[in-house]
Amino acid sequence: MKHLNNLITSLAVLLVTLASCINYDDAGRLVNVQVHLKTPADFKAGTALDNQEVKIKSKTVEKIALTDENGVATFEGCMPGVYDISSYVELTGEEYAQKTGSEDAVEECIITATLNEQLFDETREQLPIEMESAIMAITPKDPGQKTKSIVISKIYSSGSKYNGNKNYMAGRYIELFNQSDQTADVAGMYIGLLESSNPQPYTLDNLKNDPNINGTMVVVKQVYRIPTDKEYLVEGGKSIVITNSAVDHTLTAQNQFEADLSGADFEVVDLNDKLEHNDNVVKMLREYYAISSLKGMNLMQGGPCGIILFETDEDINTWPTTYGYGKTSGTWVYLLVPNSTIKDGVDFIKNTSTGPNLSTKRLYDEIDAGCTHIEATLGYTGEVVYRKTARVYPDGRKKLMDTNNSSNDFKVSTTIKPREYDEE
Repeated sequence: MKHLNNLITSLAVLLVTLASCINYDDAGRLVNVQVHLKTPADFKAGTALDNQEVKIKSKTVEKIALTDENGVATFEGCMPGVYDISSYVELTGEEYAQKTGSEDAVEECIITATLNEQLFDETREQLPIEMESAIMAITPKDPGQKTKSIVISKIYSSGSKYNGNKNYMAGRYIELFNQSDQTADVAGMYIGLLESSNPQPYTLDNLKNDPNINGTMVVVKQVYRIPTDKEYLVEGGKSIVITNSAVDHTLTAQNQFEADLSGADFEVVDLNDKLEHNDNVVKMLREYYAISSLKGMNLMQGGPCGIILFETDEDINTWPTTYGYGKTSGTWVYLLVPNSTIKDGVDFIKNTSTGPNLSTKRLYDEIDAGCTHIEATLGYTGEVVYRKTARVYPDGRKKLMDTNNSSNDFKVSTTIKPREYDEE
């Protein structure tokens, strides 16, 4: 027994000695990271985007820091990991003139910047992360110049359950929002629904490698157009709702998820679509379908259901079409929309049990550097994706988040209703 006690004592001393030799200083050590928010290329040399918010976001952490006089934001005590970085900057006309030297009469300038999947570790403490920025919009002071700053602000595709466990899909809708403080005419604006086949016919690599596309066009399965018979005006800070069935769905579905869409602005009607319609609501123009059997806006309940907003004076039926990648024939014939015509895009992808599969993104980074999705993998949960509020002006008008990155700009809710948005 004495020998056993001596052995235990010796082992204890050995373990203590070994422990004293191990350096625990770097185990889980927090890191300090700086981000340099660079001015757009056409700004004067030596100017900086000072006193502006920069946001970092990981799966579990979200932080905001202000840039200093050199345009550098410092984030202290960050857990090592992968982060997305973004910034949304609003410059007054005076600030714009000072930083650019421009003599143009400008009311406001919007600048955005995005960097995805940046590794934060001890190596990042040596030099700031350089983040390029770009001008997204300039509002002129001349009220005679019509400003159109319409963005896709909400997508409700998931549907819900009713009458026990039946699927309810009639209440799907999308919403467009006027970011500016001026009334905009949306007559003639096109809405394209991205292809959603499974397996996916076009990855981003395929889009870039296809010699006929070469990364310059987007593949869509449906196109609708707002009529051009008159002006369709949207006030600044207001939105329009487009749905397949402009009726009160709360009466039919009998649940807390569906909305009263009887006051929608536009409605999609197809022959024999078997949906209830509203004669008092303006009908969207059906411009293109990849296959004739599609009925209404084919928004997939779990995703993908990405959307683009585009404008053109050309006849889109003269634009090129394509089959699935590498195919020369097929049932589905997709339309190719030039990137140059696209005003806004939201890459809505499908979630999985292990998280969203980013390899299924369908939009190039210059259109949407990120993506959005609902939490459910199959839908029928009443989830809607919508833009976060970036700013509320003294008169109550809101401006929504638009950093050209849906991963940063959108949230998911089961309670937000049509024309509703969060406060800041």
